[in-house]
Amino acid sequence: MAPSGSGSIKKGCQRVLYWIPVLFIALIVAWSYYAYVLQLCIESIEGIAEKVIYLLVYHVIFIMFVWAYWQTIFTRPMNPLKEFHLSYADKELLEREDRGESQQEILRRIAKDLPICTRTNSGAIRFCDRCQLLKPDRCHHCSVCDKCILKMDHHCPWVNNCVGFANYKFFMLFLAYSLLYCLFITATDLQYFIKFWLNGLPDTQAKFHILFLFFSASTFSVSLASLLTYHCWLVCKNRSTLEAVRSPVFRHGTDKNGFSLGFSKNFRQVFGDEVKYWPIPIFSGLGDGCSFPACLVNLDVEQAVSPTGSTPVNKSAADGRQFPSKPLRESQSRLLTSTPSWTESDIATDKDRKGASNQAMTIEHEA
Repeated sequence: MAPSGSGSIKKGCQRVLYWIPVLFIALIVAWSYYAYVLQLCIESIEGIAEKVIYLLVYHVIFIMFVWAYWQTIFTRPMNPLKEFHLSYADKELLEREDRGESQQEILRRIAKDLPICTRTNSGAIRFCDRCQLLKPDRCHHCSVCDKCILKMDHHCPWVNNCVGFANYKFFMLFLAYSLLYCLFITATDLQYFIKFWLNGLPDTQAKFHILFLFFSASTFSVSLASLLTYHCWLVCKNRSTLEAVRSPVFRHGTDKNGFSLGFSKNFRQVFGDEVKYWPIPIFSGLGDGCSFPACLVNLDVEQAVSPTGSTPVNKSAADGRQFPSKPLRESQSRLLTSTPSWTESDIATDKDRKGASNQAMTIEHEA
């Protein structure tokens, strides 16, 4: 094992290396600002009205783009609440058990008090050995951050951060505003790009900035458009990138659309109910990141109905800690509670109705 001193140096070097892609983007953006504002608008455009309009629109888009990028980078990913962490007694009990089935019994007992619907591919409780916690639905462990991230989408090297529940809206806005930024530069730079090839520009250094500005903006537009389109599709389907690769597993089996509530509710789960906040890089999503309404099951079948037929109260709720952890607005509560939930009692009722109907048809036929 390497000494702790060399280990800390290695981690420090890794942290520096992780910031290189962000530094690269920052340098590209800084150069594009210089090339567009100084070399194109101030040096090359002669019309005052055109120059003012271009600069005003450009700076609005630029501010929103930088704001969204900043929020995506520096918003800390949310981690599971303490209710999902094992207590000291549970850790000792789990360590004493050698058999996997016995460990799963312990985890199943703990999971009954938590809003967990998803399982592993083998049907076991999702447990993180490194963080020593039961993973909430849609939560995954990031090997780069070395933490469990709520509703983890992916770890993005271009923002040096995990994209998840806390900053997914910011990431979407970052893609949207960066695409708009590139398209605006491409559109307004096009006529001067054409003049470059027709030798209609003065022989100054501005002509080369105009040339490379058009090429870089148009190139980035293609990649950003494809990436934004893909993530818009994910939002419409209420899936993360990880869930698109590997569908979530419920007690009833794998279901790629298990968390989809329809386009409107899927969109509002990320962007919120208030339209005025949609284009602004401030958090407005619904829920707490630890529990999500599912289109087929909202509760685990084992914890949905008690032996007496009544719905049990979670231990955390009895202790005064409910999920979500923060009180929700009426619109948030509606999103989290308006989806159907099928329980064993509902299924039994349906079976009784079908049985009674079949019996009546039999009697009528015999008559």
